[in-house]
Amino acid sequence: MAPEKIVPILNGIRHRLHSSESFNANDAMNSGVAERAGADSLSLHECSVNDNRSNAEYRHHPVNRKSHKAVSVVVPTCGRADLLNRCMDALTRQELQAVRYEIIVVDDGPHQDTRKLVEQWARSMRNKNLDVIYVANNGPHGPAAARNRGWRAARASIIAFTDDDTVPTPGWLNNGLSLFDETVHVICGRIEMPLSDKPTDYERDARHLETAEFVTANCFCRKEVLEFINGFDERFRFAWREDSDLHFRLLGLQANILYAPQAVVVHPVRPAPWGVSISQQKKMVFDALLYKKHPLLYRQKIRAKPRWDYYMIVAVLLMTLIGLIFEQHLFALICGALWIGMTTQFFLMRLRGTTKAFSHIIEMVITSILIPPHAVFWRMVGALKFRVLFV
Repeated sequence: MAPEKIVPILNGIRHRLHSSESFNANDAMNSGVAERAGADSLSLHECSVNDNRSNAEYRHHPVNRKSHKAVSVVVPTCGRADLLNRCMDALTRQELQAVRYEIIVVDDGPHQDTRKLVEQWARSMRNKNLDVIYVANNGPHGPAAARNRGWRAARASIIAFTDDDTVPTPGWLNNGLSLFDETVHVICGRIEMPLSDKPTDYERDARHLETAEFVTANCFCRKEVLEFINGFDERFRFAWREDSDLHFRLLGLQANILYAPQAVVVHPVRPAPWGVSISQQKKMVFDALLYKKHPLLYRQKIRAKPRWDYYMIVAVLLMTLIGLIFEQHLFALICGALWIGMTTQFFLMRLRGTTKAFSHIIEMVITSILIPPHAVFWRMVGALKFRVLFV
């Protein structure tokens, strides 16, 4: 990291903010990396900011918009009032003095139950001087868009992001803020995902968040940096890769990103429906977008090589079907045997280290058959949608 590289940019941002000049960085967001203006500075693309506030409805109890806040906590949510209530309980129990932070809940797909829940928390926190703000996002939708509505409504100079299904520990805000000085732009906290000794395949896969380099379920970012890069890319409509895209753009700016292991957010794994790994393959569409924007970083930090195993399994399956259609029985038998062997290997790889409950084994058998063709299909959809050679 080279914090001195981004300092001239932030100084320019502060000057424009104080002089009421508007600016934007759409080019930086779309390309993923701001162009270098010289050896020690980056170029700033100046144009007007479009914060899409016309599509956001703000509902909250009266607050002093000029009061000083150390941090604004942004929580996107969508139809999960029970999980949000648990998260709000943790957020309102922070060790940080209540008057020094605010909680902004962005309802992505506004629902009356969510609004009522947030209003209840807002009323209960008035006597503690903790501002709880409800933002109804009427579109565009998705966690990236919701987070953008949230940080743009924030009053503090530092934004703390988390999710509605997390449980921030009491010292989360204090420990995250403690590492900020004038040279620090972003802080990444630690994620804890408690699991049993024998998790399901889905739970084990979800636990990768614990070792992820940058996760929006637990990160702090200066608002002026978000303003410069125009926040999250709202083309990422699912909760998938939008945080990696933000991370890669920050790396392109050579932002000073620190790790705060004491800033802990507990992220319990949500119960998932049977066969959830099939529906998750649709997210691969946004891998294509991330690869288009950051091909080198994608290969360095996400996946070094394409999923050739998926393509090979699908190829031998197609050859088996072709052999059967044209009555080439020996050819079909050989290809079918290869498909069974490769699919079995994939199944055993997924089952290793997970629970051996009968229902889970059956789920692994069926989903191991279906995942490769689904994964290849959605990769092709992403490649076509975003016009990129992505495999």
